[in-house]
Order: sequence, then C-alpha cells, then structure tokens
Amino acid sequence: MKLISENLHIISKNTKEAVLNRDENYIKNLLEKQIKTQPAWIDLNIGPARGAFAGTMQWLVNIAQSLTDIPLSLDSTNADEIELGLALAKHPEKWIINSTSADESRLDRVTDIAAKYGCSIIALTMNSELGIPKESDKRLELAFEISAAAEAKEISNDRLYFDPLILPVCVDQTQATEALNTIRMLKESFDPPVMTTIGLSNVSNGCPKELRPLINRVFMVLAAGCGIDSAIVDSFDSELLRINCVIENNTPQKDYDNIYLALYDMMQNFEELETVQYDTKDTEQVNIIKTAQILLNKKVYTNSYLEI
Repeated sequence: MKLISENLHIISKNTKEAVLNRDENYIKNLLEKQIKTQPAWIDLNIGPARGAFAGTMQWLVNIAQSLTDIPLSLDSTNADEIELGLALAKHPEKWIINSTSADESRLDRVTDIAAKYGCSIIALTMNSELGIPKESDKRLELAFEISAAAEAKEISNDRLYFDPLILPVCVDQTQATEALNTIRMLKESFDPPVMTTIGLSNVSNGCPKELRPLINRVFMVLAAGCGIDSAIVDSFDSELLRINCVIENNTPQKDYDNIYLALYDMMQNFEELETVQYDTKDTEQVNIIKTAQILLNKKVYTNSYLEI
C-alpha cells in the first residue's frame, strides 16, 4: 500500500502559525521528518487558504521541491491555490489533487485542473446533498458520476483515487464495514480499474489517544485485504509503517505480525474473523483481535473495549 503523509496540516496550531508567519525553518523541519519516512506522497493541507493564507500553497511547494522529489498531494478547498501550486510542479503528472467531491461545481473545476496538468485526483464519494451516504452502493453511484465527469476530460481511471470515507468508529461503528465494502466494490466495478485511498486517521478520530494507533493499524490491514491502493496516514507512526511493510512483503518480524497477516488473508478470501487463530495468552494478539471485532462490528465499541 502506498502511503500519503498527512503530517503537514493547518489543523495543528503550531503548523497553522508557522504557515501564517511564513516560518520557513519550522516547515523545513516538518518536511524533513516526513521525507525520512519515504512516503509515496506528502500532503500539504492548507484548508480554505483565504485572506492571510492566500499564496500559501506556492510557498509550501517551493520549499518542498527544494528538499525532495517526493510527489506532493495538494490539499485545499481552494481550487485556485491548488492550481497555483501545480503550476510550479517539476513533474505534475506524479502529483495528486486532494480532493474533489461529486458536487458539480467542485468536480468540474478540479477535473479541469487535473486534465491541464496530468495529475491524479482523490475523489470523495459524497456530495453536499447526501453528505456521506450510509450505504456502500450509494457511494458507488457517486463514484460512477465522478468517473464519468473525469472520462469526459480524458482523465484515465488509474488517475482516480476514490476515498470511500470512513467515519469514526466511536461515532457510527457500522460505517467501518461499509467503508471496507465500498473499497471492494470500487475495485470490482470499473474496467479498467480505478485506484482507492482512505484518510486512515479518521477511523479513530474521537477515540482515546491511547487507542488510536492500534485502531488505525488494524483498519489499515483490513483495508489492505480489501484491495485498497493507498492511505493518508500519520507517517510518524513508525509501527504503522513497519506493519505496512510486513503486509506488503509477507515478512513477519514479531509474533503478533502473524495475526496481522492472518487478518489480511481473511479479508482477501472473504472469510470470517472466527477463522483467525491466535494465542489467547498473548496480550498483543488479543488486543489486535478485539480491535478487529470492533471494526468488523462483531462487538460493541466502548472506550474500554480492550479491558472487556
């Protein structure tokens, strides 16, 4: 699975202030830390980029390209800022726009930019009328609408990264399985196939801080088993990066890695969680299974689910 590093975003108070004050040293340090993890892309999330934040994307792109040739994911609700950033790209065909929805005005503008620069698009299976549909088949319908609009501008399917949109497991537990089902449907429903991605950290948003890394890691493995191509992740979670390599290369390094591999195989083969064998005396293995039970809606989520 290819990883998109999410660690430069103005949701962070410190990063927001650094961007606003054009603190180049702070931004370089943050980018260099991400570069060391070697993601497939680095996401530059600047939000709406209005007022004092206008011109932010150009500034960030210039800094990033001075440090690395890792492709960038340009993340803003302001399409003008995205285009200004792409205009500076040395290899725009390797970059991603993050993102468009199925809303006609946004979709038309983003596909115009992607067609002009040859880049890829993260496409959210939602629109302003429906929000995020609860059912996977409704999300698939929106994906077909987006695909048709992209095809009209000669944007090939392999440049569309559909995001089925995962809601926090502590808010609506059923939606974890709906997102997994949507990934499978997306991979099976297009010829030639489209690509898929997901904002991984969203699945644990709102959960206690100590639970979030494990929830993210287990969901990443389940999604990988469903065929997902990429994920937007916390690239400073070294254990998550390690587990991704274990899954990619089928090379367990620790005893509990075999549980992750078993979960991956289970999802690939459309099997049930009950088929996964694990050591009930090993806390790490038990916690992984308990987390999978929550994400697959086999047990009811509570903040103390690991203690039950």
